[in-house]
Amino acid sequence: MAENAPKGNGKPGKKKQPLLEKGRGKLQQRMPKLVGGPSFMGNLLSTVLIFLILMSAYSLISGTGTPPKEIPLSEVATDVKADAVKSIDVSGDQLSLTYNDGTQKVSRKDPASGLPETLATYGVTPDELAKVAITVKGESGFQYWFITLAPFIVPLIFLAVLVWFLTRQVKGAGMQAFSFGQSKARMIDPADKSQRVTFADVAGAKEAKEELMEIVDFLKNPKKFLDIGARIPKGIILMGAPGTGKTLLARAVAGEAGVPFFSISGSEFVEMFVGVGASRVRDLFQMAKKTAPAIIFVDEIDAVGRVRGSGVGGGNDEREQTLNQILVEMDGFEPHEKVIVMAATNRPDVLDPALLRPGRFDRRVTIDLPDRKDREEILKIHAREKPFGPDVNLEVIAERTPGFSGAELYSLMNEGAILAARESRKEITQYDLIRSIEKVMLGPERKSHLLSAKEKRLTAYHEAGHALVASVLPYADPVHKISIISRGRAAGYTLKLPFEDKKMQSKKQFLDDIASALGGYVAEEEIFGDVTTGPHNDLAVVTALAHDMVARYGMSDTLGVSAFGSERQMGVEGYSQDVAAKIDAEVARILGNEKERARKTILEHRAALDAIAKELTEKETLEREAFEKILIANGIKPKEKEADTPVLAAVS
Repeated sequence: MAENAPKGNGKPGKKKQPLLEKGRGKLQQRMPKLVGGPSFMGNLLSTVLIFLILMSAYSLISGTGTPPKEIPLSEVATDVKADAVKSIDVSGDQLSLTYNDGTQKVSRKDPASGLPETLATYGVTPDELAKVAITVKGESGFQYWFITLAPFIVPLIFLAVLVWFLTRQVKGAGMQAFSFGQSKARMIDPADKSQRVTFADVAGAKEAKEELMEIVDFLKNPKKFLDIGARIPKGIILMGAPGTGKTLLARAVAGEAGVPFFSISGSEFVEMFVGVGASRVRDLFQMAKKTAPAIIFVDEIDAVGRVRGSGVGGGNDEREQTLNQILVEMDGFEPHEKVIVMAATNRPDVLDPALLRPGRFDRRVTIDLPDRKDREEILKIHAREKPFGPDVNLEVIAERTPGFSGAELYSLMNEGAILAARESRKEITQYDLIRSIEKVMLGPERKSHLLSAKEKRLTAYHEAGHALVASVLPYADPVHKISIISRGRAAGYTLKLPFEDKKMQSKKQFLDDIASALGGYVAEEEIFGDVTTGPHNDLAVVTALAHDMVARYGMSDTLGVSAFGSERQMGVEGYSQDVAAKIDAEVARILGNEKERARKTILEHRAALDAIAKELTEKETLEREAFEKILIANGIKPKEKEADTPVLAAVS
């Protein structure tokens, strides 16, 4: 499956009626900011800081400039007589004098008498007073009242703000308590084109999309199903490996149908308080029914949907109560209710049978890893907004990525873009994508991890052993690349890829894979007369593979066509100690036989082994073309696509 691709490519959905719970959803999104914000002391300090800023601003406004000099009224009369005063502004009992030289002075008079009467008592004649421009200002206006009332209002505002902060703290705690049992589901509005996903954004999974188109049709036109008496399944469970696009498919169903999409993880139901999970389930279903038609999507449902009574998870009563509530809510659906419940898991084997019975999650959609054609389509989706060079061939990249999920293909394309940007290039080349494949599979190159000359030679022979045995044995996958440059935790690696994707694996293919994996171990033993810790991962892989051949796939002549361990739970094997001993003996026999096959191959083609190791030591990396030239020079015919041997024994 393709992961999230550019949105908005689909057709615009029909405009729905206003969502009843949209406001509450937004409130829930903001609630963490209210409840989990600054502490009480932080709020108090903020309030004090704001108060100090306001007081400072008021002081600056009210106290701007040097205050004028205040003089007695007798001096005012003397200056008027001397014709030194230009104008007088009268405001109540306040006198503001402006002198001929521009000087500003203030004085006060008797509020009960006017200015002429007051100055007349000091001997100022009307003719002398007439030379002065007198202006009387009324005591009104915003500035007057603000200056008059500010000393009283500002402290009151400060107290009001402080009380508001304290009230918000109490209310936030109360809201947290009351909203604890509410659903934490995230809702995607069908009208939000930036988040809308359709089937056009999903590559591959043709069968899964066909199954889900029925759900889309029901949500768009339920009448034609109800008229004929059909009841569309209300529970769909998506099963598949991690990264195959289960969540993306669920969103695409909602996008195609143009309905609200409520998404929640199974772990979000379970809290330390009993009853919270069940309460959230009830609230989620109520929200969905109010906005119907709608889709509820529960990701990783195995977090709450495990088999009850198995003891897994410590007998968590809260988890079981949550599961019971989900079962009850799904049973309570009426035929006409247009609410679809979708769930995703990559562990369907641990789910409770009550979840999977008819009437609940009775439609199961399996999403497999993409094949070669699907991988190419997924790569094209992720390439929509990336500039590529003329040499990029996505078909080749799809061929070299068998077993990659949609998420890994997205990561591959992203890593290719990062590599190009790191080297300050404007286009992504084929070489960037090839390097990205190895980076996603094995990790980044460890250029600082320098090997000594002896370790480099040993690693070269080790990888040459893998590649040589895989090239000689008929059922092993062909070698595409060999490298002794460290990546991730590997000192070197041999990249083997099949010509075509395999759906089944035969016994002969398993045995050749084991022999080629032991080729490095045998090469160290034969060339250096000793073994190192280098093959430890190879040994773990081949031991597990041989055990599966014997215990799971019935590929043992000694134990016959039996599968052991199918009832294995809680670390307890589903077979006796005698059978376990026989399985161990058979695994040891298989590994011993394949080790000898690898030894025989290496001794028979010792010249080719030396040539491969020498070339690796000098160049550190061998691509397929250079490697096959060495094989041809030593009489070994490279594998071709037409020469692939058909599968002889199918395994599930």
